[in-house]
Amino acid sequence: MSHIVEIKTEIRDPVAVRAACRRLKLDAPVQGTTRLFSQDVTGLQVRLRDWTYPLVIQTETGKLQYDNYNGHWGKQERLDEFLQAYAVEKTRLEALLRGHTCHEQQLPDGRIKLTIQLGGVA
Repeated sequence: MSHIVEIKTEIRDPVAVRAACRRLKLDAPVQGTTRLFSQDVTGLQVRLRDWTYPLVIQTETGKLQYDNYNGHWGKQERLDEFLQAYAVEKTRLEALLRGHTCHEQQLPDGRIKLTIQLGGVA
């Protein structure tokens, strides 16, 4: 029996953020304050590939702040890649914590299909 699940991702887990960065071969995230063009913001900073300013995450609220100047300072696709990587890593971590296994399949269009086997091998 198959079940389709759609998830609106909130970025709240620093461990999954680090795992997403490793998956995408990005620098490790750094906690601190940075300037996004004209405003100082504090949170977990992720440097996306080819972005002028970092993505800043407040993991307590799930809030993301960034300035890509409508794509001029960073392509939306890079943010989409990060959000997908985070969702995959967070799902994988939660499945493992509950004793389940997770099988990943890269789809031709770039999406990732996860199959979770409850309590055993996928």
